[in-house]
Amino acid sequence: MSFIDIAQPELVQAANPVFKEISRVREVAPAPSPNAFEHFTKRLTFETDCADVYSSFASDRVDFVLVDVRGRQGYSKGHIGGAINIPLLTITEDRMKEYVQETVFVVYCAGPHCNGANKAAIRLAQMGRPVKEMIGGIIGWVDEGFTLSRNDRA
Repeated sequence: MSFIDIAQPELVQAANPVFKEISRVREVAPAPSPNAFEHFTKRLTFETDCADVYSSFASDRVDFVLVDVRGRQGYSKGHIGGAINIPLLTITEDRMKEYVQETVFVVYCAGPHCNGANKAAIRLAQMGRPVKEMIGGIIGWVDEGFTLSRNDRA
């Protein structure tokens, strides 16, 4: 075996360096880990997901009020079991008086194509109410394989 045979891969690599383009994912560098931790932790103060809501109901550890903010017709066609219906436009100070001020609300709407949950969260936050959005809404719930209900209170 000659020197050329042994060193050939290194020689070929040195003679033809591969300049790989950076992917679109890495065009903007990822944040330093402490910043990423802060960002993603903060996001979870504003939102939860369908699996976490399901798990809370399944384990009987529900320490929030789940609110379907769609209209009554959408709610009656199918909603998440345990959710109450308070359509967006009916979220008022007067309506919310039945809940103590510290009640945590989790709001959802039809899904990613709908901003009703965002608007409801704004209204509740303006009233000084703790609130999170359940990302995905009804579409996310069904996509996760969870069933809908038709028999809870409006």
